[in-house]
Amino acid sequence: MKHRPCPPEQDDLLRPRLVDLIDMRHELVKLAALIDWEFFEREWAGFFPSTTGRPATSPRLVAGLLYLQHAFRLSDEAVVARWVENPYYQHFTGEVFFQHHPPIDPTSLTRWRKRIGEEGVEWLLTKTIEAGRASGAVAERSLEQVAVDTTVMEKAIAHPTDSRLLERARAQLVDLAREARIELRQSYARLAPRLAVQIGRYAHAKQFKRMRKALRKLKGYTGRVLRDLRRQLDEIPAGPLRERVLDKLVLVSRLLNQGAKSTGKIYALHEPEVDCISKGKARVRYEFGCKVSVATTLAEGFVVGMRSLPGNLYDGHTLTEALEQVEILTDQRPRLAVVDRGYRGHSVEGTQVLISGSRGGLTPTLAKALRRRSSIEPEIGHMKTDGRLARCGLKGTLGDALFAVLCGCGHNLRKILAHLRAWLAQIMAAILALIRAVQDRPYGYAIAQSGYSG
Repeated sequence: MKHRPCPPEQDDLLRPRLVDLIDMRHELVKLAALIDWEFFEREWAGFFPSTTGRPATSPRLVAGLLYLQHAFRLSDEAVVARWVENPYYQHFTGEVFFQHHPPIDPTSLTRWRKRIGEEGVEWLLTKTIEAGRASGAVAERSLEQVAVDTTVMEKAIAHPTDSRLLERARAQLVDLAREARIELRQSYARLAPRLAVQIGRYAHAKQFKRMRKALRKLKGYTGRVLRDLRRQLDEIPAGPLRERVLDKLVLVSRLLNQGAKSTGKIYALHEPEVDCISKGKARVRYEFGCKVSVATTLAEGFVVGMRSLPGNLYDGHTLTEALEQVEILTDQRPRLAVVDRGYRGHSVEGTQVLISGSRGGLTPTLAKALRRRSSIEPEIGHMKTDGRLARCGLKGTLGDALFAVLCGCGHNLRKILAHLRAWLAQIMAAILALIRAVQDRPYGYAIAQSGYSG
C-alpha cells in the first residue's frame, strides 16, 4: 500500500507546525498519544494493495475521521468540513502542518467502511478499550464484571404506512418502465397520489371504512402497473437494468401479498431488512430498525462489546454471542454478567449470569452488582442523544453492523476525553492550591514576586 507523499512545501523549515499552534495539554492531543495508530497502518494496508495510480489514503486519517465522526455526532460531510477548520482534528489524524483543503472526499469514508468490514470496525473498538486502560478511564479489574442489554437502533426511514408504501412502489415501477423505454397502459400518475393523500385524511377523521376501500383501490393501481410491466419484461435486454427491474418486481410482489400479521413484512422499499420491534415503551409502541446488543463495564459504563442483531431475536439467545465478543475484544472472559429479565432462558456457560429480580442466595457483593444493572440504561441513552445510535443512516444489514460498533467507539472516546479533562482540571486545581499556600506564608509572596524557582 502506498502512502500520500509529503508536498514539497512541507519541507520548508519556516512553516509553523501544528504542535506550535495548539495547546499540547488538550484532551484530543492526549488521546492521540494513547491510540496505537501503527496497528491500523499495518492491518489495513491489505485492503488497498495498489501499486499504480494515485496513492491510497492514510489509514490513520480514515481511522481518526471515523473516531471523530462518532465521538462528536457528525456526518461524513460535517467531519471533513470541520477537519479543515480545527487544528486539533488535524493533529489527531496525524497531520504535521495545518491544511487548508479537505484531505478526502466525504464519499471516501463510505468506501473505506465497506472495505474494512465488521472486523475492521471491531479493531477500532478494541483500540478504544486499550486507550481507556492506558488513560485510567477504565480499570483492569472492571472488565471482569459487565452489564448486557439490548436496544433498538432505528433506521433512517419514514414511518411506514400502507398507502405510502404502495404509492412509492407504483412510482418506482413507472420510473423503471420509463428508463427501459416500455410504454405502460396507464401509470396512474394523477389518480394514485391524490388517492394516497385522501387515505391519510380518512384515517385522521377516523373514517376507517372509507380508508380501507380507498386503500384497496390504491393497491389495485399498483398491482396493475406491476402486471403490465411483468408482461413486457421480455422486451428489456439482459443487463443491469433488467436485473434491477426483476428485483423490484419481486419486492413489490412481496409488498402486495403481505398481510397485517405476515412475517418478514416490508416497511421500507429501500431497506427491506428493517424489523418492527416492540420494546414495551409507553411513549413509542413500535420502533423500526435493528436490535443491538450492548455490553458495558459495571463500574464505568465503558463499552466492551456491541453488535447488531438482525431478525429481532430473543434476548436470551443473544447473550452467548455478546459475551464471546467481549472476550475477543478484551482478551479475557467476563467473570460476571448482569442482565435484565429478558435474558431468562439463556444457555451461557463459563460466566456467572445474574438476572434482575433474583432474591435468594446472593452475597452482599453480588447483590450490589445486581443493583448496578440499571447503570447500562443511561449509557445507552447517552449513545442515542450524544452519539449517533438513535438513527442509522448506513444501508443494509452490513451498515447496521458497522454503525453499531462505531457508535460504541464514539461512546468510549467521549468517556476517555471526559476523564482526561477531569484529570487536567485536578492537576490545575492542585497547582493553584500550592501557589495559594506559598503566597500565604510570610516570605512566600516575596519569593513568588522575585521569580526564584529554587
